[in-house]
Amino acid sequence: MHHLKRTLAESTSKLASKSTGENIRGGISTVKEKLSKMSSPKDTEIRRKLNAWFPNTLNPVIFSAPMAGYSNGLLAAEVSKAGGFGTIQAGYNFTPTSPSLSNLTKELVSARQALDLSEYPLTPLPIGVGFVICHASFFSSFEKGILPVLQEHSPQAIWLFGADPQFIADGSVRGVIERMHDSGFMVMYQVGTVASARQAVMDGADIIVAQGVDAGGHQFAAGAGVVSLVPEVVEMLEREFPARKEEVVVVAAGGISDGRGVAGALALGAEAAVMGTRFLVAKEASTPEFRRKLLLETSDGGASTVKTTFHDDIQGTTNWPKLYDGRAIRGSSYEDHAKGLPLEENVKLFNEAKEAGDNSRVVMWSGTGVGLLRKEQPAGEIVREVREVAKQRIMFLQQTFL
Repeated sequence: MHHLKRTLAESTSKLASKSTGENIRGGISTVKEKLSKMSSPKDTEIRRKLNAWFPNTLNPVIFSAPMAGYSNGLLAAEVSKAGGFGTIQAGYNFTPTSPSLSNLTKELVSARQALDLSEYPLTPLPIGVGFVICHASFFSSFEKGILPVLQEHSPQAIWLFGADPQFIADGSVRGVIERMHDSGFMVMYQVGTVASARQAVMDGADIIVAQGVDAGGHQFAAGAGVVSLVPEVVEMLEREFPARKEEVVVVAAGGISDGRGVAGALALGAEAAVMGTRFLVAKEASTPEFRRKLLLETSDGGASTVKTTFHDDIQGTTNWPKLYDGRAIRGSSYEDHAKGLPLEENVKLFNEAKEAGDNSRVVMWSGTGVGLLRKEQPAGEIVREVREVAKQRIMFLQQTFL
């Protein structure tokens, strides 16, 4: 395999030397010792496989979601420096006039600087890059545009989501995954149903991101919450792909905003957890102040957010296949829509407010976990806090019920 494999140890050593006292490879903690007694050897091996793929990570592993407009290189780097795994969102439009690739390059350079790896250009970056693959331009520009950028900057993982069914049926998705594997990248694939998880495994994905309907932003229009989705995906893997069960890792996403949610995800059978909404209020995120304020003031996340295609209609982002919709905070535009205001009039009000600098009608993508946000924090602090609370919760449950 190319230089990603050859320089992985260098990356691990560099990051380990800059950790804040947490031993990435060191002795097994009390939590791990107790958990190992509850787990089969195969379960433990799978958990360690995730750490082997991403040596900077500490258990339980916390991923930051690749959120368009918010997940920048600095945020990804700070998540990874704290023992999580950060991601950048590259976008969906890769036509020749699109700035997506130049913006991605800029964020990858920023991440390398933040990780203090600028002097080690061949060292893989312990972060991931997310792509929304609903647009034909992703596939048409992949070989000569996207792949060279990824090979030059060497993120450890690529996160795929949003494929138009035609790109799955014609083998385009599988072909891209094969090329990514040829270049040494791990491939994460975000799904929302058992059927889509099955297809992702068949297409060669290494990590299945099982996203429940509590998630913010775009997702499968028809799906389930993580409480039923994750166990069913895990069971499907065990039953239908026994030879690959030890090669494919399932991580949970959707509505997870704190350590209690992470502990719950692990109990459901996931090997790690993804948080998106929580990182929107990280200090490093590219989230405007008025949006941070809205997120922190929103409570009762299930009632104050809504899952619908309306938000794309009002913004004019209608490139998404019908398979997908999105969850956002209920704002003035949606409330008017619910009262019966015609879309054309609503769009007019939306655009007028935008031109006037009035933020009252903005679309703010958010998961139901928004009601658990309490304050802005540095990304690394979020990762460490959530990880510690998850460990404490697991210990408490074990001591109380076993």
